[in-house]
Amino acid sequence: MTRKHYIILSLLTYCIAFGQKKEQLQKQNLELKKEIANINKQLSQSQKQSKLSIVYLENVNKKIVLREKIYNNTQKEKRFIEDDIYLKQLEINRQNKELAVLRKNYAKVLVNSYKNKGIQNKVTFVLSSKSFGEAMRRVQYLKQYSDFHDKKAAEISSAALLLKKTIDQKEKSVTEKQNLLTNQEKELQTINVDRQQKEDLVKEFKANEGKLVAELHQKQAESKALDSQIRSIIAEEIRVAKAEAAAKKAAEAEKIRLAKIAADKEKARIDAENKARALALEKERKEAEEAVRKANELALKKATEERKRTEDAAKADADAKSLAKKEAAAREATDAANRAKEAANKLAEAKAAEASLEKKKNEEKKLAESKALTNFGVTIDAGANFSANRGKLSMPVNGTITQGFGRFQHPVFKHIVQENNGIKIAVTKGSIAKCVFPGKVTKILQGIDGTKTVMVKHGDYFTIYSNLANTMVTLNQSVSAGTPIGAVGLDFEGNYTLDFQIYDGTGNPVNPMSWVN
Repeated sequence: MTRKHYIILSLLTYCIAFGQKKEQLQKQNLELKKEIANINKQLSQSQKQSKLSIVYLENVNKKIVLREKIYNNTQKEKRFIEDDIYLKQLEINRQNKELAVLRKNYAKVLVNSYKNKGIQNKVTFVLSSKSFGEAMRRVQYLKQYSDFHDKKAAEISSAALLLKKTIDQKEKSVTEKQNLLTNQEKELQTINVDRQQKEDLVKEFKANEGKLVAELHQKQAESKALDSQIRSIIAEEIRVAKAEAAAKKAAEAEKIRLAKIAADKEKARIDAENKARALALEKERKEAEEAVRKANELALKKATEERKRTEDAAKADADAKSLAKKEAAAREATDAANRAKEAANKLAEAKAAEASLEKKKNEEKKLAESKALTNFGVTIDAGANFSANRGKLSMPVNGTITQGFGRFQHPVFKHIVQENNGIKIAVTKGSIAKCVFPGKVTKILQGIDGTKTVMVKHGDYFTIYSNLANTMVTLNQSVSAGTPIGAVGLDFEGNYTLDFQIYDGTGNPVNPMSWVN
């Protein structure tokens, strides 16, 4: 491979990779800008409610992180463009050299043509030939010479066009870089504005530390009291459920015992009713088996006699008497074979009748057992399948998760540790919390701040919906997945936030993020 070909191939490979990477960065930036737009929308909503909130501060932090990602992607894109400009310049230099060589060579051709301008008189040149063959060769030479001129001119034109195209591409990349630098400068200014906003927010938090910490401690105390109340209620629910389950189990055991006795009696009656019929069918089957045996013996005997008579007839003269005996023996053998076939069919029918009777008897016994269980009120408790739907539950409301499950350090007041037994979901005003799985409303609690909490039991599990402005369900109401529970209310920071929790059968909270889809 020549150096020229190597450079062209390297440039082509780079351009393809450059285009792909640049497109990926631009696509990432587009997605990041969409996220920033969404956060700005949330910030606008939060600002209307209460600017001095952790949700607002965290959204500003998220926005800064996203803008820094955009800035970093822009830096990468700028480096790609700079590399592209550099390679384009190398290509321009190479093409300039090639064009210069082409023009120099073409100039030499033109000079030679001028020096030998007599050759331009094509007619004289051809007519001065000494022979017809020489004249034809001179015509061919003049054609090739003309084609050579045209080819060189075309090469120069093509090289000039290619050079212009490469220069245009470089200028486009330079313009793109300039636009990118302008956007980058704007992005830096926006990041600095966001950082200043964050600093102002933190200062405002610090300035109101005493009041905010007091409110936070009060809210934590209320939250702990509510959690303690929820745990007590769940513990009592579990105790009652276990007691009811034990009593139900004992009652079910007694029902099953009585049902078994009734079922056994019914089965005995079915057996007695079918016994005579079974004996009759068994007798028919045995008789059919005996008939088949005798018919097979007779058929074998007749077939043997027929064979013997045939052999004897072959030895003796074929008179009319021996021929008649042979025909009679053949008929007897055929009749015996038919009787054997008929007996076999009767045996098959007898066996099928026995099998049908046995199947019918078993079905009647199963039906009798099921009927006895139903009559004695025995129920099979399949239990709620809440646990089988782990990772498949829907979110109780559409929004942004502002605090996860577990213990967290306060983002501003580092000496304060927050504990959350569920997740907090920030929503817009008017959002409705919905039940995540079929169950039964077991408790509706009222908080000190006027908010409400709804507890829904799903077999051995419980879901808790707190910080509701109002409720849309009643006590002991059976609910389905998607049933409206209540409107989400304002928290102490002035944001519409739902506190969502899940408790297992032991009364311990579990991470809802492991359960929702």
